[in-house]
Amino acid sequence: MKLETLAVHAGHESDASTGALAPPIHLSTTFTRDEKLRLQAGYGYVRESNPTQEQLERALAALEGGAAALVFGSGAAAGVAVFQSLAPGSHIVFPDDAYYGYLIAAEDYFARWGLTHEVVDMADLEALARALRPERSLPARVAWLESPSNPLLKMTDLAAAAGVARAAGALVVVDNTFATPVLQRPLELGADVVLHSTTKYFGGHSDVQGGALVFRERGELYDRIEHGRHVLGAVASPFNSWLVLRGLRTLPCRLETQCRGAAAVARALTEIEAVSAVNYPGLEGSPGRALAERQMSAFGAMVSFHVRAGEDAAKRAVGRAKLFFRATSLGGIESLIEHRRTSEGASARAPADLIRLSIGLEHPDDLIADLRQALAPGSAG
Repeated sequence: MKLETLAVHAGHESDASTGALAPPIHLSTTFTRDEKLRLQAGYGYVRESNPTQEQLERALAALEGGAAALVFGSGAAAGVAVFQSLAPGSHIVFPDDAYYGYLIAAEDYFARWGLTHEVVDMADLEALARALRPERSLPARVAWLESPSNPLLKMTDLAAAAGVARAAGALVVVDNTFATPVLQRPLELGADVVLHSTTKYFGGHSDVQGGALVFRERGELYDRIEHGRHVLGAVASPFNSWLVLRGLRTLPCRLETQCRGAAAVARALTEIEAVSAVNYPGLEGSPGRALAERQMSAFGAMVSFHVRAGEDAAKRAVGRAKLFFRATSLGGIESLIEHRRTSEGASARAPADLIRLSIGLEHPDDLIADLRQALAPGSAG
């Protein structure tokens, strides 16, 4: 079955009791027992399980080609659930351009949890192999991969990195938020777990928060993380699960338009004098182009670029945008622009001259015109 068809039909059954085509939202936080104190349909309390949540999990597992999925209240909660499932003494290796929130979690909490971490350039497979500490006996090793990366759009060879990790006995987790299963299939490239912030492209309308983990196998790791979600409470709400489920139905067609727009915007940015460099794997000459062509079906809808005159000029350009919305996040139908370092706040890792764009469904000609006026001489330089 083609993915466009799967996105419409995965986890999409008409309601057996009413025949309703749209799935119901099961908002109840608790479920009744019969006179013999048996759960009537297997559900007891919303933090343990919920019919709408399970429907979303079936759909996500099908889309990523996994055996099972778990959904959470946010993408951050999904990632942290992996960390919290590890035994003290475990070691996590992050890419040098990982989403900054996970690196903050590592710096602020790993010592308390008895975990250690290291940051490497994932393009250097020998560095990854060394960082996984093959000479030491560890409870667990984790290779945390992100491709394309946030916010510099760096590409990681997922199959090669997964091979290195597997040789070291490491768990492979891939953050697939930027690409989604429409553009990239990490489980087919060797990942054990795929992470998503479902807030982004899956929800697609900037109105829902959530996260998900999709597992190659439904085994011990799945059980540990599911137990942690139940006990620690990072569960997704029924209504948010329903909104993400609804967003999945249009994911492929939204991404097709967004990727086409992003490619046009990225090409136009290379011709603007105020721009010193553009980060987009689909550009001719991009260091990640060949890898992206092998690993992805399209180049994605995220673009970032560097403003030649530096931080203040970048901020002024963002402030002058008229069509782009000045907001963080990504994956919605509207195009967003941000000075990434400002959005990241006190723990910022993004370059000071960097602007990040999430391309929506607007016509790219209009977006390009907005960027040109925002970056015109005398405005941002």
